[in-house]
Amino acid sequence: MSGLESDGVEAVVSELPPSSKLVYKVLEYEGAMTQAEIAAESRLCPRTVRHALGTLADRDVVDSRACLADARRSTYWISD
Repeated sequence: MSGLESDGVEAVVSELPPSSKLVYKVLEYEGAMTQAEIAAESRLCPRTVRHALGTLADRDVVDSRACLADARRSTYWISD
């Protein structure tokens, strides 16, 4: 991500609810994770994590794909 793009993402994230900011920071520091892993790391309830991921995805801040180990789960990461 270039500096300009990074500043744009930071501006978008700064306007989000605290739970979305926390989920973003967890992904920023830990890398790609499943929803359950994010919930465990952030200590947020799964419903809150699901909502935060939806908010971040709606703003094109995170991407996801089916987890290779279990197709019922998705892996999330910060968009490039």
